[in-house]
Amino acid sequence: MTATPAAPAAETTATTAPAEASTTAPSEIGSYAIVEASGQQFWLQPNRYLDIDRLAAEVGSVVTLENVLLVKDANGTTLGTPYVQGAKVELEVMAHRRGTKILVYKMRPKKKTRRKNGHRQELTRVMVQAITVGGTPIA
Repeated sequence: MTATPAAPAAETTATTAPAEASTTAPSEIGSYAIVEASGQQFWLQPNRYLDIDRLAAEVGSVVTLENVLLVKDANGTTLGTPYVQGAKVELEVMAHRRGTKILVYKMRPKKKTRRKNGHRQELTRVMVQAITVGGTPIA
């Protein structure tokens, strides 16, 4: 009788708990407001900057937006119909900039017609100074 070698032991791997999601839950974000400016809606948080369409304001001046659609603070969420009464957001103008270049290429097939055009959007970088509801800052 010949002995057959034993099969190697199967390696076992310990299962680990799934990694936590990298996104933060809405309750951990803090206070914010959703405002309407230049035909678009923006999510604003205090002490953060963003680029919006060019504003007719000097660098260093403060601009107030009163078209506030939603406000979330420690007390809860206030949804406007269509705007939240007495809510406003103060923005400080940091700089006037230009966006990235976008190429627009139009061609009519079989007609030898081609047109290439570029566009750079005029932007204003603003810093959110304060979000207030009824004269009381929420941040």
